[in-house]
Amino acid sequence: MVIPSVESSVVVLQQLKDVGVRLSVDDFGTGCSSLSHLRRLPIDVLKIDQSFVRDITSDVNDAAIVPLVISLAHSLKLKVIAKGVETQAQLDYLHQCHCDEMQGEIFSRPSAPDDVEQMLRLSSLLPLRQVKLDSSINNAIVNR
Repeated sequence: MVIPSVESSVVVLQQLKDVGVRLSVDDFGTGCSSLSHLRRLPIDVLKIDQSFVRDITSDVNDAAIVPLVISLAHSLKLKVIAKGVETQAQLDYLHQCHCDEMQGEIFSRPSAPDDVEQMLRLSSLLPLRQVKLDSSINNAIVNR
């Protein structure tokens, strides 16, 4: 959502939140997202952009930024979702940083709508693609 006026947006977003709508900032760290928005908007979830996740195991800057963003979000009582998790090393690092949830191809490739509908009808889970989950990681992903 583009925020032409933060003040009017805060009012509308608070009204949505008051009726039970959960709000998130997507692709945090890119585009128009800023710390001032985190402070002022009544949001519930912060989604870390995959551009930060992609290189967390090879780029010292991304490896430093991600845990800071997670810590900041948790300090503001926000849930954190990391987008674009593709490798076991990324999953392990995000788990160590206490990321609440993760999404990406390590869990499942994107699926066609008909396939997702079929999985939901059968109460199936998306197939995990060779993800090594010890009990503590599994509990962290399931319970957060």
